[in-house]
Amino acid sequence: MSDEATDQARLRVAELSNRRANRFRRAPDEDTTRALAETLGAEALRKLALTGEVKPVSNGWRLEAHLGATAVQNCVVTLEPVSTRIERDVVRTYLPPQQLDSPEPGSETEVPEDDSVEPLGEVIDLDAIMLEALALALPEYPRKEGVEIGQALYAEDGVEPMTDEDARPFAGLKELRDKLGGSDSES
Repeated sequence: MSDEATDQARLRVAELSNRRANRFRRAPDEDTTRALAETLGAEALRKLALTGEVKPVSNGWRLEAHLGATAVQNCVVTLEPVSTRIERDVVRTYLPPQQLDSPEPGSETEVPEDDSVEPLGEVIDLDAIMLEALALALPEYPRKEGVEIGQALYAEDGVEPMTDEDARPFAGLKELRDKLGGSDSES
């Protein structure tokens, strides 16, 4: 690879320079961006780019990149479009599988402290890295600014809906006391 940044979706490890950093700038085409948005359940993705470099490290490779994107999702309250700007640094270390801890099948394991370590394969898939980083960065419940989630009450026709206040354990006793003319000041 030359000193210029490449825009390939997949970097072949065998073609990476092991003497210097291999720069990349991945800005997917419209079809790929649309497919990524659909996979994430977003209405659209704009200004999507992953820029960084892959450097050789002892027995492996280290990817350091910056993800930038504007995601358009539907507001969970109004269903109107909500735009969210995402700026996130992404780091991955790729090591040969034999250097990674492999638990015995069926044994209990803990999540490793460093979750940025991945097994080294023949390629580094930049689109997959973008997809994962976006999935972690997108708001789960996007809301338009200033919109509050109200209380929704449902009941059959002719039946008064039950509220949270009605479900309190002593709500019925309070109503009974009020009907009988009692008050809090009586002892």
